[in-house]
Amino acid sequence: MSERLSVLKTYKLYVGGKFPRSESGRVYEVTTRTSAAAAAGKGKWLANAPLSSRKDARDAVVAARKAFGGWSGATAYNRGQVLYRIAEMLEGRRDQYVAEVADAEGLSKSKAAAQVDAAIDRWVWYAGWTDKIAQVVGGGNPVAGPFFNLSSPEPTGVVAVLAPQKSSFLGLVSVVAPVIATGNTAVVVASEKSPLPALSLGEVLATSDLPGGVVNILSGRTAEIATPLASHQDVNAIDLAGADEELAKELEIAAADNLKRVLRPQPVDGANTDWTTTPGTDRMTAFLETKTVWHPTGALGASGSSY
Repeated sequence: MSERLSVLKTYKLYVGGKFPRSESGRVYEVTTRTSAAAAAGKGKWLANAPLSSRKDARDAVVAARKAFGGWSGATAYNRGQVLYRIAEMLEGRRDQYVAEVADAEGLSKSKAAAQVDAAIDRWVWYAGWTDKIAQVVGGGNPVAGPFFNLSSPEPTGVVAVLAPQKSSFLGLVSVVAPVIATGNTAVVVASEKSPLPALSLGEVLATSDLPGGVVNILSGRTAEIATPLASHQDVNAIDLAGADEELAKELEIAAADNLKRVLRPQPVDGANTDWTTTPGTDRMTAFLETKTVWHPTGALGASGSSY
């Protein structure tokens, strides 16, 4: 009996709920990132990943904008259900992601498993925050007059997210989940050298009740994809977690053209980051706007009472 040839996986982009190849037709080699491979100058070949173009970036923005109305208009409770469903789907494919993260980051299986488990837990954590963040950052404001003055958070819009370069899965989830938990939509640029876990995440998102276009995942050269996103007039904010200092400065200048919100790389995004620590609410509040509404309480009577 002849030896069976394994079926190699074809990785594709995730845009608008579909899995297109790059319109350019380009791909690039992805290899393992072990220390031994680095010393030898070349790692083991894992796959050919799509090399996204500027056109792919623009298509992703169109998809994200189209999805924004429905996603931001959904109830916070419903968004929490969807994020929890993502965690459920990841739990069912845990072994696949452990293997992919181990290869992508040059980790042992046990360390990769810890990263994947933390990523699954991170989706659950943000799922619990969807209907609570408004209570933390919103509320009633005391004013001198017969008025109700209420502040409530609203999503910024379409957010470009440059995923961390070193943490291909846990770091990715840690920057994507807070963006969509609060009602934004995202165009994600995966880790340049380790994009495969991010591209596989698209397969989970597509089968977890998340509307198409809410998250769009691109792979390729970070600088090449991020430049048109930073200057795009229909992108409302950008997270520069995966940019180095020089690229971050260039993108921040480009983002100023339409007054984008910019989240610059933080010390926690560095090469030695422990993404397993509790993330706090900063990445959620970074992409929220505050809407304040005034409403009269009614005319004050002679007794000074009002409803």
